[in-house]
Amino acid sequence: MLSGIVTSKTKINLLVRMFLNPAMKAYLRELAKEFDVSTNSVRTELNTLTENNILIAERDGRSVYYRANTQHPLFPELSSMVRKITGIDELARSIIQRLGNLEAVYLTGDYARGKDSGIIDLVLIGDINREKLDDVIMKTERYINRKIRPLILTKKDLDDLLEKGTLKDAMKLWEKGCDS
Repeated sequence: MLSGIVTSKTKINLLVRMFLNPAMKAYLRELAKEFDVSTNSVRTELNTLTENNILIAERDGRSVYYRANTQHPLFPELSSMVRKITGIDELARSIIQRLGNLEAVYLTGDYARGKDSGIIDLVLIGDINREKLDDVIMKTERYINRKIRPLILTKKDLDDLLEKGTLKDAMKLWEKGCDS
């Protein structure tokens, strides 16, 4: 979708990476490795986006970190475009409308870190109709061309995990189980 407007695949990857989760920062070599392209290719696009004030460069010692400029006038539109091409908007809308007593949804994993890996990890809190969830996931996966991995917890389950301090451990086990 964005490739018809922005012709550089590296620039598209940068926009998705930076605007999917604007709080995340990244540095040149990390981005080049993630996108599997040369540092020169990434540097050229970072320079263009920084010169146009779409990204902000921040020096930390010898490293320069880049992040989305949330004060840029185009930030809301760029952020919206990224959410649309990754399917996050459609997924959230579908889940909220159809699932029953949904108290909260948390985006975790790669997408929460601003990386479009093709797998969307969600934690859903509430009394959720599993049959409807499976139907929504199946349809949404086809529409957005990404895999969705849900973890469903009741409010009590979440409170118990938080009280025991085992939520992080439970999330690791869940993600490991999803990978196998």
